[in-house]
Amino acid sequence: MAILNVTPDSFSDGGALYSGSALDGGLIVDTVARLVAEGANIIDVGGESTRPGAAAVTEQAELDRVLPAVEVIKANFDVAVSIDTSTPSVMREGACLGADMLNDVRAFTREGALATAAETRLPICVMHMQGTPNTMQIAPSYHDVCAEVVDFLLQRRAEASRAGVAEDRVWLDPGFGFGKTLEHNLALMRGLSGLADHAPLLIGVSKKRMIGDVTAREVNERVVGSALFGYHALQNGARILRVHDVKSTRDAIATFLALDQ
Repeated sequence: MAILNVTPDSFSDGGALYSGSALDGGLIVDTVARLVAEGANIIDVGGESTRPGAAAVTEQAELDRVLPAVEVIKANFDVAVSIDTSTPSVMREGACLGADMLNDVRAFTREGALATAAETRLPICVMHMQGTPNTMQIAPSYHDVCAEVVDFLLQRRAEASRAGVAEDRVWLDPGFGFGKTLEHNLALMRGLSGLADHAPLLIGVSKKRMIGDVTAREVNERVVGSALFGYHALQNGARILRVHDVKSTRDAIATFLALDQ
C-alpha cells in the first residue's frame, strides 16, 4: 500500500503534489505511475495530516483534496484505491468514484462513519489511536499496551459487524506512533503475531518517529529502518504494509525471502 498524501502538511511529503496552493493532477498521475511501476498494489489517498500536533481540516477541504485525486487515479490506472479518512462524506463520495477500501485512523468513531462504511460495502481498516492527532503524543500511557490495543480493535470490529460490515471485510491496524512511546511501539511490534491471530493486519511504520528513535535518522533517511520493520511485520502476520518507499520495501522483502528459501 503506497501512501499518497494530498495534503500540504503531512510529516514526510506534505505539499509534494501541489503547484503553488493547488493540487496538481499531472503530479498525481506521475507519482502514481512511479508507485505502480515500483510495485504498489494499493494507493492510499489521504487528505488530512494526522501527524502529532496536526491541525484539524474542514470537511470541504478534505473533499476538495481527496475526490479529485481518486478520480484521476481511477481514470488513469488499474490499481486499487484506499481512502484514508474519518469523514463519512469523504467515504461515501470516494466509494461512488470507485474506491476499493476505507482506512480510518479514528476507527470509524465519528458520527455516521460506521453506518456509511456499511453502506459502501467496502473492506475497512480499523486503527487504534490513544487520544487525537493533536494530543496523542502527550504522555501516552498503558498498563498492557498489547492487550489494550487488541481489546479496542476487537471491540471496534464487533461494533462494525453490528452496523452491517461483514467481519471478513475488517482489517486491523495497531496504530504505530498514534499515542504510543517507542517502548509501546516496540512491544506492539514484538506482539504482532498475537493480534494477527484475530484478523488480517495492515501495518504502517514507514518513516515514523519510532524509526528515527531507533536509528537516529531524520525523516527522509529512514528508508532502511522502515523496510526492516516492515519485513518483521510481514514475518509476524501483517498482510499489507503501508509505505512511502515502495521500491526499497519490495527489495528488502525479496532479499529476505530469497534467503529464507
